[in-house]
Amino acid sequence: MNILEINTEKTWRGGERQTLYTVEGLSEKGVNVSLLCLQNSLLSIRAKQSRINLIEVTSQFAVFFYLLFNAKKYDVIHVQNSKALIWVVLSKWFHNVPVVYTRRVDFVPKGFLTLWKYKQLNKVVAISEAINTILKKQGVQYVEVIPSMIKQQRLNKGNATSILQKLDIKNKKLIATTAAFVPHKDPHTMVRAIAELKKIRNDFVFLHFGEGELMEEIKTEVQKQNLQQEYIFMGFREEVEDFFSVMEVFVMSSQEEGLGSSVLDAFLYGVPVVSTDAGGLKETVEGFGLVSPVKDFSALAANINQLLNDVTLRNSLIEKAKQRVEEKYSVNKNIQEYLKLFSKLKK
Repeated sequence: MNILEINTEKTWRGGERQTLYTVEGLSEKGVNVSLLCLQNSLLSIRAKQSRINLIEVTSQFAVFFYLLFNAKKYDVIHVQNSKALIWVVLSKWFHNVPVVYTRRVDFVPKGFLTLWKYKQLNKVVAISEAINTILKKQGVQYVEVIPSMIKQQRLNKGNATSILQKLDIKNKKLIATTAAFVPHKDPHTMVRAIAELKKIRNDFVFLHFGEGELMEEIKTEVQKQNLQQEYIFMGFREEVEDFFSVMEVFVMSSQEEGLGSSVLDAFLYGVPVVSTDAGGLKETVEGFGLVSPVKDFSALAANINQLLNDVTLRNSLIEKAKQRVEEKYSVNKNIQEYLKLFSKLKK
C-alpha cells in the first residue's frame, strides 16, 4: 500500500508532530509512505532527521501540480492540515484517488466552500468525539474518530535545569503550558489565573512556551498585573518536552480545543494536568486531571493550587493518566486504526 501524507504548515505545532508520528508509525509497519510538505518548513527539517521519504514543494499551490502528475501512484492521500485541503480536493477531479482528512480543531465549519470541500472527501478523521459531534451537526456523516497519539521520548532533564539556571529560576514550583498566543488558546484567561494564584501563594513560576499574534498583547497584560517575576515567556523551543521532567503542573486555558495533544505529553511524563473543558479537552482530561469551565480563571487557579498542595490527589491522577495514555493514545494502536481505514478505501 502506497500512502501520501500531506502537511504544508511552516510552523511546528501539535498537528505537525502528529503528522510526523503518523508517517513514522506507518513506515514502521512496513507501509510505503511519503510526506509532502513545504520546503524548509520545521516539519521538513524534522522529517529529514528521521530519514522519511520526503517531497518538498515551494507553495500551497504547488500541491495541486504535484498531485496532478503524481497522485495516481498512491492508494490513499491523507491530508493533515486545512491549507492544503482545497488543492487536494481540486486535484481529485483529475485522479480520483481516495482522500482522507484529519481534522484537529473544534471550530464549527462554516460557509459553502468549506462544506463543499468536505463533501469531496472519502473520509474525515476527527481526533475527538467533540469534533465528531460538531461535524455531524453540519451534515458531515462519513467521520471516524481516531485520537491523537503520543510517543515516549528520552527527556534531557539537565537541559531543562540548565536553562532554568540561566533564567535564575530556583526554589520555585514550576507550572507551565505549551500553547500558541492565539485567540482560541485564550492566553488572557491564563494570565488572569496566574494573577489569581499569586493572591494565594508566592512559591511558583509560570512558564509559557509558544509564540503567536497575541504575544505582545499578553506581555502588556502581564505587566499590568505585575506578574513579571511569575509569568515567564519562553518562546518556541525545540526541546520543550525536556521541561516535563521539571514541571509540577501543566495547564491549558483554551476556549476551543480539538483534543489538546500537549496534555498527552503531561500524562505520559507524569505531570498532573489542569485545563478548561473546551472541546475535546473535557473528554481527554476529565477523570485524569482537574477541569474547569472555559474562561473561569478563578477555578483554573484553584485547581492549580489544589494540585500543588494535595500530594495524594497528584499521585492518583498521574497513575490513572499514564494508564489512559497506554490504552487510548499509543502510536501502535492508532496507526492500526489508520491502516484499517486506508485498507477499506484502497481501490
